Parts: sequence; structure tokens; C-alpha cells
Amino acid sequence: MTDVVIEFQVLILKLRVTMSMSIVDIEKLRQIAETAGEKILPIYQAASFSITMKNDRSPLTEADLASHHFIYENLQREYPHIPIISEESHTQFTFTERKKFSYFFLVDPLDGTKEFIKKNGEFTVNIALIHKNRAVAGVIHAPVLGISYYAEEGKGAFKYFQNHPIALQKTVAKNNKISALVSRSHIDENTEIFLQSLRNEGKEIEKISIGSALKFGLVAEGKADIYPRFSPSMEWDTAAGHILIQEVGKTLFVADTKLPLLYNKKSLLNPGFLVV
Repeated sequence: MTDVVIEFQVLILKLRVTMSMSIVDIEKLRQIAETAGEKILPIYQAASFSITMKNDRSPLTEADLASHHFIYENLQREYPHIPIISEESHTQFTFTERKKFSYFFLVDPLDGTKEFIKKNGEFTVNIALIHKNRAVAGVIHAPVLGISYYAEEGKGAFKYFQNHPIALQKTVAKNNKISALVSRSHIDENTEIFLQSLRNEGKEIEKISIGSALKFGLVAEGKADIYPRFSPSMEWDTAAGHILIQEVGKTLFVADTKLPLLYNKKSLLNPGFLVV
């Protein structure tokens, strides 16, 4: 075997190893999300905090901004070559610019601001990595609960609690009883119509109301069976949860077309979807 052939084989081996390596460290993403949660908690626990209204009439608190700035700065430092689309800065890129992205981070620095204001603890920090139009890695951290969920394409999904990772496995609904998750602050008529259609099929429906991306965590853990969402949501609301439920063998698809939900669309607004 010639030296040229040997060198070529070594090059191919190195290329294969490089291609199999993740371009991000999921542990770093988890730590960034959890530290952002630590920035949020003192504001959450304060007697009062500032609240303003954005153009879409959704609330914005100082906690949203504190988390956004921390995550943005740390992702930029760790991965300066990967663009960041955050809820609080998503207008910085035009569609013409972002449609050229191969990879980018999609961030919701405080998912469930309404729950944060109500002080019910049902809010999360979401960080996802998107490749082309698919979520390939994601972290959901619930600061009040001290729980993180994370997943990476092809590497499984995990719950992180009390410094221990717990591998999550696919579960299936038993008999005709189905536990269905609905948004605590965004329940709508179409969701009720969908649930009634299941009842008409003879299903016994247990409806569970909860805020933020925690719904994805509960489905991934097997504590709930389905999550129908017909009220408006944005890409940063779903991306981290999407890869989480995908890695336990469940699916997230557009309700009307039954096709997978895609990311980096011209409009970052999601259509109605189902997690099953």
C-alpha cells in the first residue's frame, strides 16, 4: 500500500470523525440555560418587577431581557460562527439573510412570560440548534422546578434533575384514556373542538393545563400523551421541545397537512400542530 493511499485513508477517517462530532456541546447549552435561569429567579422572587408591552401586546419583563442578554453573550462567545435568533432580537435578520444559514440558534430566553407574571413557576428557558429547517439539539430549563430537559439528534433525550441525567423512553397511551396537554394561557376553541373529536371516537380525555415548553417535557417523560396546539406560537416556542419529543420516538406535525413542522420559515409564526 502506497504512502499516498495511506494518507488518503487517514484523511477519510478524520473526515468521518469530524462529521460525526456535534458542532455544539449539549452540556454547555444546558449550563447556559441553567445559569440564565439563575439570573431570572431573583427577579421572579422580587416583590415587584418592571413589565412593558411589546408591539404584539405580549408582555415583556426585565427578566426576559436579563436572560436574553446573558444567553446571547455566552452563545456568541462559545460559538461565534453560529448566528442567533432570539425572541428579543429576531428582527435583526431579514429572511433573505437567514434563509442562507446552515446552522443557527433559536432562543426563547423566557418562555411563559404570562406564567412568570402570575408567579406559578410554569416558565422555561429554551435554547435550540437548527440545521437548515430542522431542530437538531435543544435544552428546556425550568428554573423554579430545578429541572432541565435536553436532547440531541441521534443521541436520545434526557431529564436533568438534582445533578443527575435520566434517559427518557417512548411511552404509549393505555387503553382509551388519553392525557392531553393544553396551554394555560392560550387555550382556544379549535383545541376544544379537537379534544371533543377524540371524545366522539370513544376516548376518555384527561385535560391538563400547563404553561410554556414544560408541555414538551411532560410528553417526553410519558406524563402526558398528546399536545394539540392551534393557538399562535412562534418557532422559538417549539424548537427545543421538538427535538426532545422526536428523540423519544414521538412526532410533531402540522395539524392541517400532517407534515413535519419546519423552521426558519419566511414567517416565524407556527401553524397549528399536534404532538403525539
